[in-house]
Amino acid sequence: MSDHPRAATATYELLHTGYAGDGVASTVGFVRDGDVLLVTDPGMVRDRSLILDPLTALGVDPASITDVVFSHHHPDHTLNAALFPNARFHDHWAVYQGDQWDDRDAEGYELTDSIRLIRTPGHTPEDITTLVGTADGVVAFTHLWNTATSVGDDYATDLAALHVGRARVLAVADVVVPGHGPAFTPTPQTPR
Repeated sequence: MSDHPRAATATYELLHTGYAGDGVASTVGFVRDGDVLLVTDPGMVRDRSLILDPLTALGVDPASITDVVFSHHHPDHTLNAALFPNARFHDHWAVYQGDQWDDRDAEGYELTDSIRLIRTPGHTPEDITTLVGTADGVVAFTHLWNTATSVGDDYATDLAALHVGRARVLAVADVVVPGHGPAFTPTPQTPR
């Protein structure tokens, strides 16, 4: 099965551009595809308004978010999940909503024809990437890179797997949204 999403009808915005150094914050994304309103990695930020205000500016009520995807379970990527009380929460092995825990493997799981999850271990054994088909190409929300220039990952549990995941994502992604930095367009100089 190809990693490319089957459609290209989604749009995306960055709600917050993350950073690491003097403090840590995740890059938080928003994806819209039809009735699906998705937030990626609503983790640590200096103030919750840094997530909520951009949503409000897009005309989106946090209660209307249908889905949240965690690239992995570190608090800097999950801490503000409760901002979205009606969402389904997706990780590497299940979908959670209310008191329901529905097992499923993230590999190849499609939220819509334009939103696909794939397993990309390396930073942790359970990391996943969200691939989003847009009119301008495929966007990858991932923690395979902390920033566009991250050669390695000081916290990686498996650097070999991280590099395999990077190659897999670069084979389909036109834009990469890393864990702690601004979105970037891959080039031949992008760390593999």
